Amino acid sequence: MASNDELVYVDQTPAPALDKATLNKMVWRSMNLQASFNYERMQAAGWLWSILPGLEKIHTNKDDLATSMKHNLEFFNTHPFLVTFVMGIVLSMEQNKADINSIRAVRVAAMGPLGGIGDALFWFTLVPITAGITANMAISGSAVGPILYFIITFGVQMLLRYWLMYWSYAMGTGAIEVLTKNAREFTHAAAMLGVFVVGALTCNYGATKLGMKIPNGTKIDATTKETVANYIDLQALLDGILPALIPLALTLMCYALIKKKQWSPTKCIVLLLVIGIVGCAFGIWSGTYTALVSVPWH
Repeated sequence: MASNDELVYVDQTPAPALDKATLNKMVWRSMNLQASFNYERMQAAGWLWSILPGLEKIHTNKDDLATSMKHNLEFFNTHPFLVTFVMGIVLSMEQNKADINSIRAVRVAAMGPLGGIGDALFWFTLVPITAGITANMAISGSAVGPILYFIITFGVQMLLRYWLMYWSYAMGTGAIEVLTKNAREFTHAAAMLGVFVVGALTCNYGATKLGMKIPNGTKIDATTKETVANYIDLQALLDGILPALIPLALTLMCYALIKKKQWSPTKCIVLLLVIGIVGCAFGIWSGTYTALVSVPWH
């Protein structure tokens, strides 16, 4: 049996190109990339499961297949939506029976940049934008909201999975140069767009408002001509200074706690929950129920 020390396969004859059915099968299998995620080898088991149909067709020699499966079971971790990019390159090298060390090096080199690019593209941009729009639809009572969210996020990732598989498989190792050439600029631009979108969502969908009103004498009601109590609406005053000031302040507070105090997102969520419950109990906030409580300020 060929061992990893030999660094080459026994059968050095390049294998025939993989057919579309096999490539498509591996695209769908790639959705199980994290099904056996663990802290020793991360996505390695899911990676091998996803790429195995191609390896079985490439390596007709059982010893070569065992060798390939062994080194493809080594540590692997990349963005799950972009994994087919790495698959295509590795399959191209396996098909041409490249030496094992080269395949290992390319696999590691390709999986690294995809993590940052995928996070910026999906978690910081596509998902917040889509969730912000469709969540508002769902809150308004539309069943289309969650359906549209699934269609957009699932549709985009599947299109990318298919396109990256075929493109990287056809280009081989040349695809890495294209990826790494502008990876930093692309990641930075996507991250900036994501921050901009999150800021806009905070302003548009931040529902935290003050429910306190300060008594301010009496006034004559224009309709009934009766004397009624007059109040100063604190929320209206804040809106005159800066609309959505409270959601902005809460967002900046969470940012400071996470960045400066090393708080986890879970702690911030619990803190916001406590602030919301206590604030509503004492009539500080005006939320979904718009239950404004007058506070006798003297």
